[in-house]
Amino acid sequence: MSPARAALARLWSRGEVRYLLVGGFCFLADVAILWVAHDLLGVPLPIATPVAFLASFAFTYTMQRVIAFGSQSAIGSSVFRYTLLVVFNTVATTGIVWAAPALGLPWIVGKLVAVIATTIWNYFAYRHFVFRPARPARDADADA
Repeated sequence: MSPARAALARLWSRGEVRYLLVGGFCFLADVAILWVAHDLLGVPLPIATPVAFLASFAFTYTMQRVIAFGSQSAIGSSVFRYTLLVVFNTVATTGIVWAAPALGLPWIVGKLVAVIATTIWNYFAYRHFVFRPARPARDADADA
């Protein structure tokens, strides 16, 4: 294996790198949907922002679960926890994007601020809440 390929393999083996790359791809899709909805179709920001954000729900969950975290957690419980996080993120993102024009800034500045904030707290939420590893079953003999 070439040194460049080995370096890329080492880089890709890091969960943080996979998380950022998957998140970056999902961000581009989210911004594109928001731009089409708001700038081209004239949908107000308080409606267009959560619509765009929620449109990528299943895609983002699947990509983060499979590619970034390689999670083996139960799908039902992780989807429930992911849904709770998405609700929180939707409210936070909508508020931040909506506040930007009120502060005299373009909506895209609010979107970037929201993405930076959610990227940071989501990494920890995904790792320790959404895709947390299953706890090993307790050995009944150990309790006796």
